[in-house]
Parts: sequence; structure tokens; C-alpha cells
Amino acid sequence: CWDLERPLQLHVVSRSWTTMKFYSLTSPVNQVTFLCRPQGTNQVAAFTANGQISIYSQGRLTKLAECFVLSSKMSGIYLIIYLPFLAVLCFRAAVEVDGVVVSVVHCSQTGTVALQLEDGQIRKLVWAIRGGLRDSSGCRINFPVPCVQTALCSISGEECLLGLTNRSHLYAGDTELASNVCSFAVCNDFLLITTHSHTCRCLHLGTLTVKGLQAALASDGSQNDEMLRRVERGSRIITVVPQDTRVILQMPRGNLETVHHRALVLAQLRTWLDSLRFRDAFECMRKLRINLNLIYDHNPKVFLEKIQTFITQLNSINHINLFLTELKEEDTTSSMYPHPESSSIQHQPSSGQKKVDVVCDALRNAMESMDPNKFCLSILTIALQKVHELRGNPPEAPGAVSAEEALKYLLFLINVKDLYEHSLGTYDFDLVLMVAVKSQKDPKEYLPFLNMLKSLEPNYQRYTIDKHLKRYKKALLHLSKCGEEHFGEALQLVKEQKLYSEALKLYATDSVHYKALSCAYAEHLVEQQQAEQAGLLLWRCGEPVRALQAFAGSSSWRNAICVAQQIPLPPDQLALLARDLAEKLTEQRRYADAALLLDQYAKDCEEAILALITGAVWEEALRLVSKEIIETVSIFERPELKILPIIMSMFFVPPLLTEEVHNLLKALVLFQFDKQAAKLQLSYEEALQMMEAAFPEVWPESLQNSPPCNPQDPQNSLPPSQCHRTSSEVLCPCPTGSEEF
Repeated sequence: CWDLERPLQLHVVSRSWTTMKFYSLTSPVNQVTFLCRPQGTNQVAAFTANGQISIYSQGRLTKLAECFVLSSKMSGIYLIIYLPFLAVLCFRAAVEVDGVVVSVVHCSQTGTVALQLEDGQIRKLVWAIRGGLRDSSGCRINFPVPCVQTALCSISGEECLLGLTNRSHLYAGDTELASNVCSFAVCNDFLLITTHSHTCRCLHLGTLTVKGLQAALASDGSQNDEMLRRVERGSRIITVVPQDTRVILQMPRGNLETVHHRALVLAQLRTWLDSLRFRDAFECMRKLRINLNLIYDHNPKVFLEKIQTFITQLNSINHINLFLTELKEEDTTSSMYPHPESSSIQHQPSSGQKKVDVVCDALRNAMESMDPNKFCLSILTIALQKVHELRGNPPEAPGAVSAEEALKYLLFLINVKDLYEHSLGTYDFDLVLMVAVKSQKDPKEYLPFLNMLKSLEPNYQRYTIDKHLKRYKKALLHLSKCGEEHFGEALQLVKEQKLYSEALKLYATDSVHYKALSCAYAEHLVEQQQAEQAGLLLWRCGEPVRALQAFAGSSSWRNAICVAQQIPLPPDQLALLARDLAEKLTEQRRYADAALLLDQYAKDCEEAILALITGAVWEEALRLVSKEIIETVSIFERPELKILPIIMSMFFVPPLLTEEVHNLLKALVLFQFDKQAAKLQLSYEEALQMMEAAFPEVWPESLQNSPPCNPQDPQNSLPPSQCHRTSSEVLCPCPTGSEEF
């Protein structure tokens, strides 16, 4: 985003939404864009008003390249680009266009460039070939009215130009698709729009015709329609993250929000499952609460064939157990997440076996063949799942194994306590009671606990069970659903088990709960000596005063100054803060930063110069000295008198350097660098003599008796004679038998 107060500064917000950087540019920016490639989205190109295109890397905002548009005309495209880092002319094109071009869009897949003229005409360019945009019948297509936003896309295999007018009309060429569109974006094969009815719709362009798009946008959509999502009034699409499911929306009040549109999520999941990236799909489904049955239901045949790949990629007993406990006989591709019409996946006819049995048997066989010791708990979970299935649906075939017999056999093989706890983790009290009875446990050991659990609200009940089993992450998930009255307990659990990151994902960012968790997390980070990260959390959740304390404690002076100006602090307190920060930075030998604070925020140029001299930052010190002299001369009415304190302060530099050179000479002599010491002393002596010779010219004798311009300045109390230092004062003791340097 661009700084409104400083229009030449670019601010970049990182993926975590916590790190903010800025880079000062040399000219106002007309357009900015990111590279839409998976491995290059951290590169940004800025087209500035002086015709320069600069490419930056987002990581440290380092300039990678520059190029210049040497010639351009409104009636056409004359583009010559020179890349200095290649030292060659890389690309040159000249295309005449009849009319004034108001917008240009490019399709990276086809290489097509579409131009919109001021009267709504569309011109299509494919490298050296040019002409108007035409439909399948060969008729030329133009916008009925000029559009403020355009984008190229493919609808049912035919390339089409979309346009949005300033009156909310969305066109596909000359066909109006909708008249209530706030914004739109094209991402891969999807068209995303926000409407005046406060919805965000995601339509798959590969399965719809233009008429199909009209019909889809005209309908209200069903309640469970994955293509429709409710959004805040006035939301506008800023961008869709390439190769991702995140959509960035801007609210009317200016803040940015990230949403994961269900249609994009399901499309990404299907792509991952087709390419056998089970772990990526599993993590995404856990995070966004997608039913895990989809992993099997998407393509049962492929899942069973690649079941060892599934186990290897998950590589976690807890994750495998979570998948097992969520297995249901329901086919989620029929009820919850239907396949798109263009899907080539064909469902296999039912073989008569139940889905849960098939998956559990396949997983058990695979885990027993891979490493039965490692996957012992998952195999046990499968066994309990089988007992649960037998109890819910007793087999009718004669001689079939009953749930009681299966459980009795398990008790013979497995420790009773382990089996009891695993059955408790299924949240099935009938199964738990069956295990307890068959294990001949004393009823006094389990009945009071089970009765207490049955009396609790379902989510709090599951929280209590998970906490008892020390499954704290799952316990926190269930407790977060228990309502306002249990938030204090959730906060206590988060602090005890250090579950801050997990907790922040469970609450809305604009809720009081999120703020309380952020403050608790910040306190924890301060204890861990991570005050800067704590300050970012506090700043983000609306605690600027506490954030300022954290930033000041971590010497993060840029963030501290930003927060101080946001509060805002009075000028005197801001100057005091700058001095405190400068003192800490000086202790850390960050002299340049300390000088910047003293000069720009404490308004103490002399202290800034002293800090720079101490840190041997000579060029910056010289710049500030020159600046101070120029400003003083331009302000004072009698510069010949008013400039004296500045001149006297400059004469304090030689004493400081003399002491430094004296110490350096002693060290050189100590380590037998006599020649280097002699050369240094000679050079410094010549410099002092030049300064002494120039002193009468800078400070004439007629001015030495003039009254000081500021009697209170301690520099004016120093006699001029003491400003002279002779070269003899820096002479260091010579080694025995050698001449004096």
C-alpha cells in the first residue's frame, strides 16, 4: 500500500500480517504489481511517473532491476525497455492503434494483450498480429460503454474480455452479465465477484458459458452453495493470492481482511488429492474445518491403492487417529462437496462392504506391514472403531462376531487402562461403559466420572474428556465453542499449556477474546525476551501504549516512533522518548540510528553529531555539521556573531580525536608497528597544523572580543586559547633506543 502522507513510500505487509517495511521511491507511482508465479510472488514491479519501472524483492525490498519506457503515445503503444543489469536492449515493439488507449490487460497463458479504447472498442494483440476481439462466429466485440476495470479470461474455452463500469455493470464483451457488481477478479479458472447484496461469489469459468454466467449471477444461490459466501457490506476484492485459496478484501473503513472462499478451497483440495499430496490436503482441511471423509470420498480407488503413501505423508499417529475417528458411512461428495460437472472421476459401484470397514481394514493391513510397533495406537483405534460399528449395527448373519466378543478379545490382547482411555477418547459413553464392565473394573472408579460427564454440555463434555486424556489442543478447540462464560477457563488453559498460536486461530480478530489472548501472548513473549514480537501483537490488537513500552524495551525504535505518533505523544514526550531510545542504541553501538533519533525527533543536532563522531560515522557527521551551519547562517541576522558557538563546537573535535589517536599510537607501538605509528602521527600532526593555521581566518581577532550570542552556552565559557591543540600533545612514548615520532 502507498503512504498517503508520504506518497513516495511503499509499505509491504508480509504473509503473517505482522512485519511492515517501507521503501522510499524517487517518483510518484502510477501502478504496482506482483509477479504471479509460485516461486516469484515476493517480487514487485512499480511503474513511476518518470517512466521508470523498478523491480524489487519483497524480502528486503532490494532493487533487482530498473527499466525505462523511453517512448509512449496515447494513440498507440511504443515500448522500448532497457535492462541495465543485462546491458542489452531486451524488447522492442511498436503497434499503431486508432484511438486513445484507456486500459491494457495481458493474459500470461495465451500471450494475448487486449486494449480498450476510450469509446469502448476492444483491440486484440498477439505479438505482431493485431485486430479486434471477435466471438466464435467472427463478429467483432466491443464494450457498450467504457469500463474502469478489465481482465482477460477463458469462458468454455473461448477467450473473453471482462469489464466493469463505474455503475456496477459487469460485461463479457458486449454481453451484460450482472448489474450489481462492486468488484471482480479472475484467478486461474475462477471468476470472483462481490455484489451490492453483500455476497462474494466464485464461479468456475471452465464449466459455464456466457449465458450460464448470466443465470448463475441472477440467481440468489442456495444456503449450502459453495460458490456463495456472505461478506460485509461494501467489501471489495483487492486481489486473489496466486496458487492459494486466500482472497484479500478491503472493507469500507479501509481495513484489509483475508477469507478462504469455499469454492477455491475445494478446488485446491481436489488438485492436491489428484496429485497425491495428502499431507497438504489434510493440513488444509484441519485448518479450515473441511470434513476429512473427503480424502477417501474424492477418489476411493486411488486412495486404497496409495494408502501407504497416505500413511507416510501424514507420519503422525494423532493425525491418523483423527482421520479414523471422523470416518462416517456418508458420502461427502454427494451430500456436502459435490464434484464439479467437468470432473472426470467416476464413482465405483458399491461392493456391498461398508465404507468404514473398507478404510479401517486397508489402513490396518498397511500399518501392520509397515511398522506395527510404531502404529500400535492407530491399530488400536481401528479395533475400537470396529467394536463401535458392531455395537451400532449388530450383524444379522448367523455365527457373526458380536461387539461383546470383539471387545473381550481386545481386552485379552491389550492393557485394560489403555483400552479404557482410548474408548473414552471416542466420546461414546456406551462403548466406554462396555469396556469398563468387560474389564471388571470397580464401578466406583468410573461411574461417578462418567455420570458427571453425561451431565455436561456436549462441547464442554468433550473438553473435559480431552483435558483428562491430556489432548490439550483438542480440548482447547472444544472449549472455544462453549460460549462467553468459559473464556476465562480457556485463557487459563492457553497460559498453562502455551497454546497461544492455536488459540488465536479459534477466535475472530475483531473480538474481545482475540485481544485478551493477544495481550496474554505478548506477556509470554516479553518473558521469553521477545519484546519486539510482543509489541507487534499489542499494536495489532489495539493496545498502542503497551506496544510502545514493548518496542522501547527491545530498541525497536522505528516501530516505537510509529506507535508514538499514532497515540499521539506530545512533542516534548516524543523528544524524551527519542532521547531514551538513542541512549539505548548508543549502548548497543548503533550510532547512526541514535543520531537519526536525536536529529529528527529530539531536534538536537549537536548530540546527533557527537553520536556520529563517537561511532566514526564521519560522512553523516559532516553532513549534519554542514546542515547545521547553513541553517544557522540563514536564520541569524548577524551570522558573524551567531555562528561562533557552532565554530567553537567544531574545535572540540580535535581534542576528541587527539585522545583517540594517542591511544591508537600506544597500541601500535606496543605491538611493534612502529612505521605505521610514525606515519599516523605525522599525518595527524599535519592536519592539526592546517587547522591551527586556518583558525585566524575562521575566527578573526576582531570577533574574539565580541560578546557571546548565548551567555548560557557552556561552550562560550571556554577561552579561545584552549581551543588550540598542538601536535606535541599526541606524541606517544617511544620505544627504548628509538627516536621520538
